[in-house]
Amino acid sequence: MELALPCPLDAGWELVRTVVLPKRGADGSPLGGFSAAAYQPELDRLWLLSDAPRGHLIPWSGLSQLLNGQSTTLHPGPRLLLRDGFGHPLPEGFDGEGLVLVDNNNSAWIASEGRRTPDRLARLIRIDINTGRQKRVLQLPPSWREISGRGLAANQGPESLTALAPSELLLAAERPLLQSNDPLLVPMARVNQGAAVRPESTLQIQPLAEGAGLTELLALPAQRKLLALVRGFQPPLTWSAQLLLFPYPSGSDTPPPLQPVHGWNLLTAGLPPDNWEALAIGPKLRDGRTTLVLGSDDNFNPRQSSWLAVMAPRRTEACSD
Repeated sequence: MELALPCPLDAGWELVRTVVLPKRGADGSPLGGFSAAAYQPELDRLWLLSDAPRGHLIPWSGLSQLLNGQSTTLHPGPRLLLRDGFGHPLPEGFDGEGLVLVDNNNSAWIASEGRRTPDRLARLIRIDINTGRQKRVLQLPPSWREISGRGLAANQGPESLTALAPSELLLAAERPLLQSNDPLLVPMARVNQGAAVRPESTLQIQPLAEGAGLTELLALPAQRKLLALVRGFQPPLTWSAQLLLFPYPSGSDTPPPLQPVHGWNLLTAGLPPDNWEALAIGPKLRDGRTTLVLGSDDNFNPRQSSWLAVMAPRRTEACSD
C-alpha cells in the first residue's frame, strides 16, 4: 500500500486511534519491549518485534477491523521465538530493533543492537517467519564494527531497518559512529539481500540532546522519500517524538549527508509521550487514506505502556497526488 504524505506538509498528521496493549499474554508471561513493526494487509496482521531477553515476534490480528469499527480489540497470536539454524533459542540479549518482511512474507530480516562485547555483537539476520529459525547472517560494514574507539556505540544500533526495493534494505544506527567528526550525522547502510552490506549516505538529524536518537526509518518508494522517527528522553520520564522527512538515498559512492526537508512534532499531534520505536505502513481507513502505525517500547517498566498509535496524513481538497 502506498502512503500519501500530508498535503500541504504543514497540515501534519491526524491521530486516529491509540491502543494500550496488555502487559501479559494469555499464557501469563509478560508482553512488551516492542521495538519494530510490520503489517500484512492481506491478513490484517501486525507483527511486533520484542527486544525481550529471549527475542520473539508476536502477530496481532484485527487492526483494520478495529479502525473501521468492526471490532473493539486486537487479538495476539502465539509468540514466535527467534532461533538459530539448529532450532535452539537465540542467546539472551539478542535485542532485536528492526524488522522487514520479505519473500512474500515468508521471511523476515531483523536488525540486532549490540553492546560492544563478544557475546552481544550487532548483526543482521534473516529468519523463517513460520518457524523463527535463522536462515542467514550478514556482516555489518567494517566502519560499524566494534573495535577500539570506533564503530557503533553500545546500545546505539543498528536501530532502523526498511525496504528500499524488493531486493534492497536500508539499515541505520541510532546515533553517530564513535569515530564520526560530526555529532549530527547518523550512518546508514544499503543491504543487498543476496550479498553485502555497504555504507550509504548519512542522515543529518537535528542537534541530538543526550538520550535522543533515530529509532526507525520508513522508505516511501513512490515519493522517493524517507520518514525518520526520532525519539528523545530526559530523566525521569520526559519524552519527545519527531517525524522527519528526508530525500531518498542516491546510492552513489560518495553520497552527501541527507538533509531533512520537513518535520513534525508528533506529541503536538496528540501522540502520548513514551518511548516510540516502531514505525510501519498500516491499514487503509474508510476514507481511503493509508495509515502509519507506531509502537512504543515499555522497557518492561511498570511506569510505561506498550502503546500502538495509528496516524493518517491530513490532506486538503486541493491535493490530488
